[in-house]
Amino acid sequence: MSPGPASIPQIASQPLPYVDRLGTRPLSDIDLAVIHCTELPDMALAREYGERVLYPAAGTGASGHWYVDRDGAIVEFVPAGRIAHHVRGWNPRSVGIELVNRGRFPHWYDSRHQAMDEAYPDVQIDALVLLLRHLASALPALRSVAGHEDLDTARVAASDDPARTVARKCDPGPRFPWTRVLDAVPLQRLVP
Repeated sequence: MSPGPASIPQIASQPLPYVDRLGTRPLSDIDLAVIHCTELPDMALAREYGERVLYPAAGTGASGHWYVDRDGAIVEFVPAGRIAHHVRGWNPRSVGIELVNRGRFPHWYDSRHQAMDEAYPDVQIDALVLLLRHLASALPALRSVAGHEDLDTARVAASDDPARTVARKCDPGPRFPWTRVLDAVPLQRLVP
């Protein structure tokens, strides 16, 4: 199921300002792709969040490697050879793919707003599949794919009621078409 040259996706390179401060690794260390949703309304705000420095000592922030917009456009913020901060405990061995999707925005931890009801457009999923196929051929050890929610199962106090808890991460969420994606790529879903 490896893609031919005609199926290499068009990817716009827009490196984050701190990309050179992120750790490096050989591509052979990458065996996992993690699917996220931005939980933000658009690509512009996703970029703004990606540029924020959250780790002052290192001068870096949290970001995926690639972002797939609702129209299928793919943008690379961080090259695969750099370790992006996108999922606790799994960053050194994985790459992160962010799908632009509102998710729980702007009430991420409010217990009354936990439904992730925005569907993923077909063109966005088609672009994701093309990207995953490309990565499966370009990254020699890539064998698995997981959702952010599969790997980060922590719960946090709800912002509206500290006596209640909500999932810290629940992306890509219930509207993500796992069966469709897994049927189209040469990767197995990793659910620890």
